[in-house]
Amino acid sequence: MSTINIIGLGAGDLEQMPLGVYRHLKQAEVLYVRTEDHPVLGELRHEGVTFQSFDHVYEQFDQFEDVYRSITAQLIEAASEGSITYAVPGHPFVAERTIQLLLDETKDKEIHLEFLGGQSFLDPMYNALKIDPIEGCQIVDGTALNRDELELTHHIIIVQVYDAMIASDVKLTLMERLPDDYEVVIATAVGSAKEQLTKVPLYELDHATTLNNLTAVYVPPVKDGALLAAEFTRLREVIAALRGPDGCPWDKKQTHQSLKKYLIEEAYEVLEAIDEEDDDHLIEELGDVLLQVMLHAQIGEDEGWFSIGDIIESTTEKMIRRHPHVFGNERAEDAEAVLANWEEIKKAEKGNKEESMLDGIPKGLPSLMTADQLQKKAARVGFDWDDVQPMWDKLTEELAEFREEVGAGDKENMEKELGDILFVIVNIARFYKINSEEALRLTNQKFKNRFTYIEQQVKNTNKEMTDCTLEELDQLWDESKSTYK
Repeated sequence: MSTINIIGLGAGDLEQMPLGVYRHLKQAEVLYVRTEDHPVLGELRHEGVTFQSFDHVYEQFDQFEDVYRSITAQLIEAASEGSITYAVPGHPFVAERTIQLLLDETKDKEIHLEFLGGQSFLDPMYNALKIDPIEGCQIVDGTALNRDELELTHHIIIVQVYDAMIASDVKLTLMERLPDDYEVVIATAVGSAKEQLTKVPLYELDHATTLNNLTAVYVPPVKDGALLAAEFTRLREVIAALRGPDGCPWDKKQTHQSLKKYLIEEAYEVLEAIDEEDDDHLIEELGDVLLQVMLHAQIGEDEGWFSIGDIIESTTEKMIRRHPHVFGNERAEDAEAVLANWEEIKKAEKGNKEESMLDGIPKGLPSLMTADQLQKKAARVGFDWDDVQPMWDKLTEELAEFREEVGAGDKENMEKELGDILFVIVNIARFYKINSEEALRLTNQKFKNRFTYIEQQVKNTNKEMTDCTLEELDQLWDESKSTYK
């Protein structure tokens, strides 16, 4: 069995290298280095140490992962002919992808990996920046930076910022969550004689001239609460404070029951903002809906029943479970197939406990929406017309029955027949793929706009609405149609 002796070259120069590591490098018969761009290797070369680097591999591929896999393959091939030594910058287990690949690829091979140590860049980094990692510290890879994983209240050290292209990606990612002028530190060759710390505003990050394979970027913790306003954790803290001992008297007295009406109101205000096509208004109203969710979650947490984490977990699991065509192996060719799968999965989740196909419709839905849901559920088992003409015939029939009850003056039957008319209209709307609730809401808004127009026109003539004749008001109504269609 051959051996790959793996050595970390440390973060600084030769003076900081442990004696045992130094001796091994001096005596190594076959020495490979991931990159020769390291201060230790220049000094070793002057001492007569020879080595082979993989710098040329970086020019052969566009993706770093491909580079590292190629290096790994070449090392394994070389080790198949005899033991070798492989040296990497810093510590083998700190920001070194080739080592992780070697661990994976040699599991089933007659190759032994021997780790001989090395100092990571982290200790010199903490020393250079004068920071204590126990306060909270993240070490992340600049070549695969994920904005949603960053903890802005922690020290963030971004490694492998090799060049301006990576620095540009890092900059753009950070600017999605931090101000453009937020000050960061470019730390190069920390712990060596060439150590350099450069403070720059975030927008200038990729313009620095010191970027190389020894460069890391330090992002100081965010202390200003205003800069954390977009963070979910900050919103959670605010809601908890509102309901806390020193919080708002109104928020503290709220219950699930007392908040019910507000959730409905806020949902309809979202619809209004969507119709207005006003993004700023929509942001505000969606925020109000989120506020209601957060308040309910905080009440649940205060009472010891559930938290926002339970809500998020439940929703995430449900979305994955009900979309096997996205997260599993099933296929859904169109939206109709998706809905059919959704209903089957939903039915299975409930253990087929529903006694009727019409079960599962929320009791608090507006009546038009309830009618639509009832008809859709019935239609799934074939209880539906294939053609719209019978629906029109049914509407004519119901109108006649309503007029008959009007003539008889029977209020109770009039109400029933009017309900039948509305039910048929919902069915017709459904056939033409029109949301009847939405259609009526738009008409209500249109009526409001036109009536408001009439009010304003009458007001401009210094008259009251009651001073105008119906003919005058009708004329203004017709005028309003050109503006509010």
